[in-house]
Amino acid sequence: MLGFFLALGRASPRRAIRGFVFFYTWIFRATPTLLQLLFIWDALPEIWHVFAEGWFTPFLAAAIALSLNEAAYMAEIIRSGLLSVDPGQELAGRALGMSRRRILRRIIIPQAVRIVIPPMGNEFITLLKLTSLATVISVTELLTASTDFYSTFASYKEPFIAAALYYLFIVSILMFFQSRLEKRFTFTSARRRVRGASAVPAPLSHDAR
Repeated sequence: MLGFFLALGRASPRRAIRGFVFFYTWIFRATPTLLQLLFIWDALPEIWHVFAEGWFTPFLAAAIALSLNEAAYMAEIIRSGLLSVDPGQELAGRALGMSRRRILRRIIIPQAVRIVIPPMGNEFITLLKLTSLATVISVTELLTASTDFYSTFASYKEPFIAAALYYLFIVSILMFFQSRLEKRFTFTSARRRVRGASAVPAPLSHDAR
């Protein structure tokens, strides 16, 4: 959701909004994710003391850092999907008296979704694997559990193979749903094109004229 609004901000007519979004995406795409995790967990409480309270847990810090990082990449993916829609369709919507919000909801976004789903699915899978970095700020996730198993039983093989199988299982489920979404939106888009073509009246033949 944050990436969607950032993508809209890049297309804003206001220079200040475009500048902020560009600065945001530049910062989070140009710095390592591990550095962002450490900054949110270690440095942010020193800058803003409200984050030094007990409610700010390692899990919450990891969620914030990974969400902000992923939003920068998703903003560019969604923006490319929005730009792929023919500008003439927006002009046609305006000619019909549609508002900007309705044009986005009824015309641009349904077409952009079909293009955005494959790279968005890949980013989601990448984000899933990036959660393993949260082990550096003491988040108990899959890699941490594997490391704890090793320290207890002094065996590398079993915990790391189990972790790999868990990742393969979860990613396979995500890939399945991604494939289903691609088929659904491709079918919906094709059905709309057929319906639109059938709504156009056929030209008169020479005899009818």
